[in-house]
Amino acid sequence: MNETTARPSPFARVMSVLQRLGRSLMLPIAALPAAALLLRFGQPDMLGSNGAEPGGLADVAGFAWMNQVAAVLAAAGAALFENLPLLFAVGVAIGFARKSDGTTALAAVVGYLVFDRVTKVMFFGSGIRDTVLLRKVEDQGIVEIIDYGMQNPTKVLGGILMGLVTALLWQRFYRIKLPSWLAFFGGRRFVPIVTAIVAMLLGVLVGWLWPLLGGWIGAAGEALTTLGPLGTGLYGLINRLLIPLGLHHFVNSIVWHVVPQCEVGGRVLGGDWNCYFGGAAQSGQFMAGFFPIMMFALPAAALAMWRAAPKHRRPAVGGIMLSAALASFVTGITEPIEFAFIFVAPLLFAVHAVLTGVAMAVTTLIGGQLGFGFSAGLLDMLLNASKSNTANLPGILALGLVYGVVYYVVFSFLIRRLDIMTPGREPEPDVDAGEPTSPSTRQG
Repeated sequence: MNETTARPSPFARVMSVLQRLGRSLMLPIAALPAAALLLRFGQPDMLGSNGAEPGGLADVAGFAWMNQVAAVLAAAGAALFENLPLLFAVGVAIGFARKSDGTTALAAVVGYLVFDRVTKVMFFGSGIRDTVLLRKVEDQGIVEIIDYGMQNPTKVLGGILMGLVTALLWQRFYRIKLPSWLAFFGGRRFVPIVTAIVAMLLGVLVGWLWPLLGGWIGAAGEALTTLGPLGTGLYGLINRLLIPLGLHHFVNSIVWHVVPQCEVGGRVLGGDWNCYFGGAAQSGQFMAGFFPIMMFALPAAALAMWRAAPKHRRPAVGGIMLSAALASFVTGITEPIEFAFIFVAPLLFAVHAVLTGVAMAVTTLIGGQLGFGFSAGLLDMLLNASKSNTANLPGILALGLVYGVVYYVVFSFLIRRLDIMTPGREPEPDVDAGEPTSPSTRQG
């Protein structure tokens, strides 16, 4: 008998590709904590010197040589900070390709370097020439040239684009067979070559289109910032809703590294993460609202799920949920808690997403500004508490305490009222009848 295998729908195929993209973004994102830590420790209020006012270790302990140490750390962090597009190109290429190796990374570097240089040449001859312009004073006067050392105006979007293109080209050509007299350039060696050619063409195309696309993106960033609490609230809601699909990393990449934009020391930075760690005064709003959720709300939800389990199962459930709560509080890793109810209780997940959006909005409303290198946990909070552009930390913590109570009450009520099968509440066989028994029929 012939059996026909159902082909996935176009929507399912698109979602599969988007999920692969979301997973591939996790690799370059893993480099962000290193950049944030190095850059943070190199700032005046940490290891360096504030100059007029006592601040860092160089002032407190009187170790002038610590200024040099701080400068080295700051330079190391800035190296990663300023080359995020290249990191995203390599990381996405490796993560998105179904089978990758070292040639994938090499091809990504080759592709992005070509793309970066070509787009800057195109920008210099377009209406956005100021984005790559460098003025030098020479004998004949002021000469305008291209600043090839400036970060590409496409920022991480250019890196993500080249990473995706490289991954697709690698999958298509890594086994290519060439004529015997060109056999040396066949297989994996062919991938960097074809990637360079495609990157050149893409550089020309993006160079033509970016004045329009960049304007749209800039306008979207300004609108998002202008919305204030509503903008951060919408971002928080969308961020949580996309977690089951793994697409929240893509949204984060846009909001943290592309829009909104700011200017620090004559440099235009893109994204709330870059602006915050770059020292922009009004930044950190798109990260601060996660601290009440990850440090207080989700640990409280874990506590509610533990207490909702039958008494005879609480020791086992408590070992899991309390460990997950501690991980969320200290490091900001929330997946063990969220995946305990996302798929078994869509209602709890919807409530969690809405409350996260509200927390983001309220944090912006009270003027809270705080950022993180890895996630919104205790370690990042302590590291950035004294940062010059951190604002209203007491208000953020107070909101977290309120949210802890709200999450515990709401989760406890919904779990018991709707008999939700959170960890420990799964049906267990009744010894006498030989049928499953719901936790709601048991004591505890």
